[in-house]
Amino acid sequence: MSGFDALLNNLPPSVARRLDEGLAQLELEVSTHQREQLLGFVALLHKWNKAYNLTAVRDIDDMVARHVLDSASVAPHVTGPRLLDVGAGPGLPGIVLAILNPALAVTLVDSNGKKVRFQRQAIMELGLANVTPSQARVETLSEAPFDQVISRAFASLVDFVTLTRELPRPGGQWLAMKGPGADDELRQLPDGITLKARHLLKVPFETAERQLLILNVDSEPQEGVE
Repeated sequence: MSGFDALLNNLPPSVARRLDEGLAQLELEVSTHQREQLLGFVALLHKWNKAYNLTAVRDIDDMVARHVLDSASVAPHVTGPRLLDVGAGPGLPGIVLAILNPALAVTLVDSNGKKVRFQRQAIMELGLANVTPSQARVETLSEAPFDQVISRAFASLVDFVTLTRELPRPGGQWLAMKGPGADDELRQLPDGITLKARHLLKVPFETAERQLLILNVDSEPQEGVE
């Protein structure tokens, strides 16, 4: 038995139950292989976190909800095919989205060396051929253009857009995962950046308000709140 298989076998049963229930609530269907990859990612994150402090979330069941299901909640709005995850940390949401949609080509960028080392290990162990990790500051990135640029926990909305202004292709989008306090940030957006849509996110097992803001550089009207 490989070390990775051992990690999977040693997962508490509650982890798989929570993942399955959460994916069902999100109405996301996954194959047996994708389910194993998601469970493997949780196992690796929990193992590495003990030594490398990748996330403040310590409880493995909480990791399923706060990291995997939170990331998965935006999957219906991620079309790619080229997706850049800015400030990806240990690979969130990019690795989860890459597992859920193998047709995506996901680039992860983060300046933290230990987090990028974890990304590389997870990509190798999970067999993700559609994910590319990059240790860099986002303003130095040259692999543009991307169809969508996503951020889950990267600075303010203004900084997110300003630092990545040249990275979306013409007609591309920014996807910002935010909590409830985004209205002030929206009012401070640079000229020429438009809120295209705002989607309320229902993250299973979480009570905190979450939303996805979709921005672009044209003058299309806002689609409203879902």
